[in-house]
Amino acid sequence: MQDFINELPKLAKEAEKENRKFFHKLRKKTPKNLDYLMQELHEEEFAQTDCLACANCCKTTSPIFTNADIARISKHFRMKEHQFISQFLYFDEDNHYVLQSAPCHFLGADNECMIYDVRPKACREYPHTDRKKFHKISDITINNTAICPATYRIVEKLKVVLEGKAKR
Repeated sequence: MQDFINELPKLAKEAEKENRKFFHKLRKKTPKNLDYLMQELHEEEFAQTDCLACANCCKTTSPIFTNADIARISKHFRMKEHQFISQFLYFDEDNHYVLQSAPCHFLGADNECMIYDVRPKACREYPHTDRKKFHKISDITINNTAICPATYRIVEKLKVVLEGKAKR
C-alpha cells in the first residue's frame, strides 16, 4: 500500500490532463445516473479499502473547518473557539480555516482520529466520491486523486465505465 501511496502523486499528474478533459465532458453532458454510479463505485472501492492503513489525507492535507466544526470541536475540548483557532488553525488564502500544519494534530500513531466523533464535516465526507451532484466537484476530485488511493481508483473505474478507457 505504501508503495502505491508514494507513487500516487506521479500517477495523478500523468492522468491529470486526461482527467480534466474527461470531467469537462462530464460537466457538459452529465449522465442521469452519475450519482448512483458514483455511489456504487464508492461503496465497491471502500469495501476493499481500509483508510486506517493509509491516512494519507490526514498526513498531507488539511480539511476546511467551518464555524460549526470549530464550535463543536472547541466544545469537545472545553476551549473557547478563539483559543482553538489560535492553537490549531489559520485563515488561508481562500479565506478558509485550515490546520496550521500537517500531519493533522489529531491523527494518532495508529492512524486513528482522536476527534473522530466530532471531526470536521470535510473529514466526514472525504473523499467526496459519493457526493450528490458529483459532476460539480471535478477540481476537488482531480486534486484528491493525488492524495487518496481510493479516489484515484474510483476515477479510473469511472472512466472505464463511461468511456471504456482502461488505464495504461
